[in-house]
Amino acid sequence: MSDRTPPSTRRLLVSGCDVLRVPPEGECDVLRAQDIVVTDGVIEEIRPTGAAAAVHAAEVIHGRGLLAVPGLVNAHTHSPMVLMRGAAEDVTVEGWFNDRVWPMESNLTAADVRLGARLACAEMIRSGVTAFADHYFFPEQIAEAVAETGLRADIAPTYFSSRGQEALEETVRFAETWHGGAGGRVTVSLGPHAPYTVDDGDLRILADHARRLGLRVHIHAAEHLEQTQSSLERRGITPIRVLHETGVLDAGALIAHGCGIVEQDLPLLAEYAGTTAVAYCPKVYLKHALSPLTPVRELLGAGLTVAVGTDGAAGHNTLDVWEALRLVALTQKQAVCDATWMTVSDTLRLAVRGGARALGLQQDIGALEPGMRADIVLTDLSGLHCRPLHDPRAALVYSARASDVRTVVVDGRVLMRDGRLLTVDVPALLDEADARVARILDTSHGRAVQHYDP
Repeated sequence: MSDRTPPSTRRLLVSGCDVLRVPPEGECDVLRAQDIVVTDGVIEEIRPTGAAAAVHAAEVIHGRGLLAVPGLVNAHTHSPMVLMRGAAEDVTVEGWFNDRVWPMESNLTAADVRLGARLACAEMIRSGVTAFADHYFFPEQIAEAVAETGLRADIAPTYFSSRGQEALEETVRFAETWHGGAGGRVTVSLGPHAPYTVDDGDLRILADHARRLGLRVHIHAAEHLEQTQSSLERRGITPIRVLHETGVLDAGALIAHGCGIVEQDLPLLAEYAGTTAVAYCPKVYLKHALSPLTPVRELLGAGLTVAVGTDGAAGHNTLDVWEALRLVALTQKQAVCDATWMTVSDTLRLAVRGGARALGLQQDIGALEPGMRADIVLTDLSGLHCRPLHDPRAALVYSARASDVRTVVVDGRVLMRDGRLLTVDVPALLDEADARVARILDTSHGRAVQHYDP
């Protein structure tokens, strides 16, 4: 057999790195001094360095001294909201929506959203996020930004019933046009905003379309306990029961937040455990003084998938999943008063395998294994904040920073090498953002995209 690579084959070699192994269950571990061989965007082999004949690769990344981890997944965000970072602080939930964010969002144009999405993609690449679940307006612009920057995303067009039938039809057309786009890196979910902003009839219609198209539904539900109590008082059922009765759970759902999921919801959710995920975004709940937190232990016990998200940067301030996963571990230990709960291995699993399942991509991403798409993040744990390095897994959860990410590969393509972004012109991007932001933040007009009244 010839050792020459056919001209049509794209081959990448990551040589000499350590590799974080994240199994579906049990303890994560680190394989020392490995080569990762990638062919046409797929991991072909992971083998000890020097254990076999040399690989002829078009591109080589030298990974000695670095730890390769599966690309992080941001399981719930609103990427263009980076343009509102820090513009809605120290306010109640109602004030955040009604006085700040929804009035600002009424200013957004398609060009603004494209810019915000590109800025968000650059931030996520730099911090080792290789895939994200987005929920926002002007979804075509976000899809174009994802295609341009090389990331992977599942995009849900935000829909309010107040926007009417034409907007609902536009949502479905976007799904039909873009699902599987950008060489498979863009997938689509349908995106009704929440049970309190989308009426039951529209939820049923969108659930039917989701089943017809083989898609999922990404929706905010039971975001906090007040919403659940309000639903019980107004309708006699919880928001989760609404999702059941309208067919959303049957279609397969990614539920954002779920802090208001109560005990009576758990048996119902368990019926859909194989197709339902909940995105846990702890920093936002802490900032808005919301209690209780997402009942992660109970959800996992019912067989559901739990993943890690940042929500939008207008609330979370960053799109840094390292920060989010650290808060997942800390808040969950405190919530259940058990220091042995939410171990470092379990936390890492939520951030990669859990995120992959939340996006419906568990067959493609979430682990560094032969046959998986090559979404690889090389991290440098040699900094003072990680040393001495007794346990790389613990360092990843409790010590690592976004700035420790050195190189990012998505689908076998290098998006950042040695800290330098290759698919984004950052200075030009920042100049354009600075030029637009004053208009976006102006709320003197009195308009809003919606009114918050859960």
